[in-house]
Amino acid sequence: MNVARSELILGGQKSGKSRRAELLARAWLRAAPGHRATLIATGQPWDDEMRARIERHQSDRAERVPGLATLEEALRLPECLAAHSRPDHLLVVDCLTLWLTNLMMPAEGKGLPADVLERSIVKLTQSIVAAPGPVVLVGNEIGLGVIPLGREVRAFVDMLGRLNQAVAASCTRATLMAAGLPLTLKDEA
Repeated sequence: MNVARSELILGGQKSGKSRRAELLARAWLRAAPGHRATLIATGQPWDDEMRARIERHQSDRAERVPGLATLEEALRLPECLAAHSRPDHLLVVDCLTLWLTNLMMPAEGKGLPADVLERSIVKLTQSIVAAPGPVVLVGNEIGLGVIPLGREVRAFVDMLGRLNQAVAASCTRATLMAAGLPLTLKDEA
């Protein structure tokens, strides 16, 4: 399994997205003794179920990919990529969907306006392109289903589609996961 300079991994719930990102991180760590890898987690423990899910993911990751460090960053993702990217350091972002949720629908108040969200997406894509080390980004593809009810949910689905398109355009590889199987959508590696 070869690691691209940047890869977007999209898929539905439990499609194998995170597992592919972990396999890439494991391959990166094994490729050279000086390699490092960090998972940038964007999820927040809003409730008991989410806290338990985060703890389970941390435990499972530690078993599957020893040596993969974890950093939590719910909002300032472009700045986090810029601060931590190094040629010998793979960054895994899991996941873009939760990052956008944090920006649009924060638990403690009103989300960012659309123009600020668009600028945040531009900053993210610029940080991906400028990253001196490899970056793997995980996100959900939720635009294949029915049109959701409710203005806010439709706005979220639309913005997530724009985010996914922008990130895919800025990455050297884009992969769609389904049933645990990768389908390469783009590979400029």
